[in-house]
Amino acid sequence: MSEMQNIITIDGPAGVGKSSVSRKIAAATGFTYLDTGAMYRGVGLYILQQGISLDDTKTIAEKLPNLELKLLPAADEESDVGVLINGENVTDAIRTQEMAMVASRVSALPVVREMLTRIQRGYGDNGSIVAEGRDTGTVVFPRAAYKFYLDAEPEERAKRRVLQCQARGVEADLQQILTMIIERDKNDSERAVAPLKKAQDAVRIDTTDLTVLEVVDEILRGIERKEPKTLK
Repeated sequence: MSEMQNIITIDGPAGVGKSSVSRKIAAATGFTYLDTGAMYRGVGLYILQQGISLDDTKTIAEKLPNLELKLLPAADEESDVGVLINGENVTDAIRTQEMAMVASRVSALPVVREMLTRIQRGYGDNGSIVAEGRDTGTVVFPRAAYKFYLDAEPEERAKRRVLQCQARGVEADLQQILTMIIERDKNDSERAVAPLKKAQDAVRIDTTDLTVLEVVDEILRGIERKEPKTLK
């Protein structure tokens, strides 16, 4: 049996609190936070900037080698991971509902997933990371020692998205966001490559009625129960 990696994976659909929870788990453990979703958003923005149709897989494959994607550490556990695309800081540009839907579409492209999975595994070579995404426990880090899958009712997730948008000073329509969340769930779960699903050995946590800190506490207790001497 292959040796387990000292990695924490936190997967789940949009709006379940993955980012907030993952940042706090990283802060509590001293691990590095890896936001895989930001990487797909960055690739999606790059493709749009190049004027390429998201359906034109041939041109996308030709242009991807010209893409230099770099993640910047978050300023604190309340801030987003920064993203540079060929030296341009696109951190704010990728954090929109529209870019979330673009990320969902490009994440279904095998050529994109192959490239980003390779980069993500490079981040995890030495362990000690908290990887957040949709397939980190199933595909990217199947040997991760600690796996969690967060879920919540779509209506609650939509409400959270509205609050996040309002905090950024952006107007948001609850029904529109709910529709987008349901559509993205369908797209992510039904795609042929690395679909969104809970890893068999992941712990599922329903965050519908939980605060971020309650979810963080549950994850930390889960890690401690599993193997208290491994997490260093």
